[in-house]
Amino acid sequence: MPGLAQIRRLEAAAFRAWPATSVQHEGTWSVRLTASHPSRRLNSVNPLDPHDHDDIPARVERVGKKFRDYGRPLTFRQSPLAPPELSRYLDERGFKRVGHSLVMSAAIDKLATDNAFDQIPLQDIGRYVDASIVIHEHDAHMKPGLSEVISAIKPTAGMFVLEDDDGPVSSVICVQDGNLAGILDMGTRVEQKRQGKGRRLLAAALKWAKSRGANTAWLQVESDNQAARKMYEALGFEPAYSYFYLVDKEHRL
Repeated sequence: MPGLAQIRRLEAAAFRAWPATSVQHEGTWSVRLTASHPSRRLNSVNPLDPHDHDDIPARVERVGKKFRDYGRPLTFRQSPLAPPELSRYLDERGFKRVGHSLVMSAAIDKLATDNAFDQIPLQDIGRYVDASIVIHEHDAHMKPGLSEVISAIKPTAGMFVLEDDDGPVSSVICVQDGNLAGILDMGTRVEQKRQGKGRRLLAAALKWAKSRGANTAWLQVESDNQAARKMYEALGFEPAYSYFYLVDKEHRL
């Protein structure tokens, strides 16, 4: 596992790559909330210092009020930067552990992208979002929220879509942030999976990021998504660290 400094760098890049509408701080806990999109990544408390564990009950109460105001379940994202004391406290309060995920990374030069095709990123956010909704089988009402999130990305975001005669096949966003390239919203239409199409598009996105000066790629994937993990590992990605969420599903705070 990388050191805490490298983990903090990847965490900061991830926050910039998928920005929440509201970001507040409770000590070194980053409180991310987004009214227009329900994902945990955009609606969670993210502790950033394993030594910041003073006065946990009162602080949990304060951030709980912020989540109540947004109508969201109080959710903590527990990475290696979270203090173990916080996890124990939330476990004792009956918070449920969900969404176990891996952060994977790789030097782009070592990834299997030599034969990647050249593709110019889309400039039309609406077109990309329409394709993403079809590919991920989301409800159409998700379009405004997803459009808002993508529009708020400050680093350069390359939006890539692979299509066939039946419509969008695969999509991915590659956020080039200095020498880092973040992979987000990766997906392939169900009936087109396991044909190498998602891998081809991902390789094209990484080639684009490399041409802009990125030398390290990172991504987040759910631990039980074996198909996606197999694809990323085949390209050359390796696990860097893991995280999970602790959720108060009863909205008690």
